[in-house]
Amino acid sequence: MRKNGLFASPRLFYDLYCLLPGQSQKVHSHEDSDKVYYVLEGTGHFTVSDEKRDLTEGHAVLAPAGEPHGVRNDTQENLVLLVTMAPPPQH
Repeated sequence: MRKNGLFASPRLFYDLYCLLPGQSQKVHSHEDSDKVYYVLEGTGHFTVSDEKRDLTEGHAVLAPAGEPHGVRNDTQENLVLLVTMAPPPQH
C-alpha cells in the first residue's frame, strides 16, 4: 500500500492511498481524528467498528474518531482512495 500526501494543514490532510490487489490497511483507530475514505477507482472492503461493506467508485465511508477502521483490496484491480482526516493524528 502506498500513501501519497496531497495536502496538509494543522487542521486536516488529504492523502491518496493506492492498494494493489491483495493489499490492505490493518484495522486501527485514531482517538481524536475523523477519517473519510472516498473511492476514486476500484472496490474496497471497508471495516468501521463492527460494520463491514464493499464500496465502489464514487462512494465514501466515515470512520468517526475512536472507531476501529481499515480497508482491504480483495479484487484483482487496483484500489485508489482519497483519504481525509481532521484533525491530523498526533504522532
